[in-house]
Amino acid sequence: MLSSLATIAAFVAVAHGAATGLPSRTTAADAALCSQYAYQSVNGYDLLNNLWGISTATSGSQCTTYDGPAGSGIAFSSTWTWQGDQNTVKSYIYAGRQFQRKKVSDIRSLPTTVEWSYNRTDHRANVAYDIFTSTDPDHANSSGDFELMIWLHRYGGIWPITSSSTGSPIATVTVAGYSWDLYTGYNGAMRVYSFVAPNGPYNSFTADVKEFFNYLVKNESFPESQQYMLIYQFGTEAFVGGPIKFGVSKFQAEVN
Repeated sequence: MLSSLATIAAFVAVAHGAATGLPSRTTAADAALCSQYAYQSVNGYDLLNNLWGISTATSGSQCTTYDGPAGSGIAFSSTWTWQGDQNTVKSYIYAGRQFQRKKVSDIRSLPTTVEWSYNRTDHRANVAYDIFTSTDPDHANSSGDFELMIWLHRYGGIWPITSSSTGSPIATVTVAGYSWDLYTGYNGAMRVYSFVAPNGPYNSFTADVKEFFNYLVKNESFPESQQYMLIYQFGTEAFVGGPIKFGVSKFQAEVN
């Protein structure tokens, strides 16, 4: 979750997951997911057209489509257009790996590969991995005690949640062979860590996400032996802009 720099202190976002009611389910491989929480389970992944912030839009729409298998992962895309408050997220389009929850300390590796693109750049959005953890293995997957985000790019001057009054990162680091600006702050009671690509997009990204947890354990006292990983997802948070297309030609993730 994130906010614009102008609203960091006040912004407390609604959780990413479908918090009210059950998502609608689609089974056809080429069917478009267009309703607020339209959902598809395919090849070990969840695909969700998550319009959790639609109430802040004055107009707009979004449809997400499963585009087929990609190696041992999946391909998907989404077309969206949103108008309204430029500082609030309207949706989080994502695919999430299905897995058996376990403590972060018991996870050996979290290998992933993703290839993605936007067909325009004149919008406000990020492209990011998003992971929640909690002491409760049965916690809802819409929030947690901690949130780890890995931003492969950001558009339109948006910023991650930070406690810094200047919006400055707490560190510039190298993790998994990539450079990052690290931000941290709170979304309500949930501690958020955001690793943000500092110099342009990582459109093709291959890494072991466990290395990000290892960094937090060593440098931020992250309590890995007490935290269960709840969800492992990748997508884009859309603010305003469009019509625009977000395409993921491959998203593959494993929990070992």
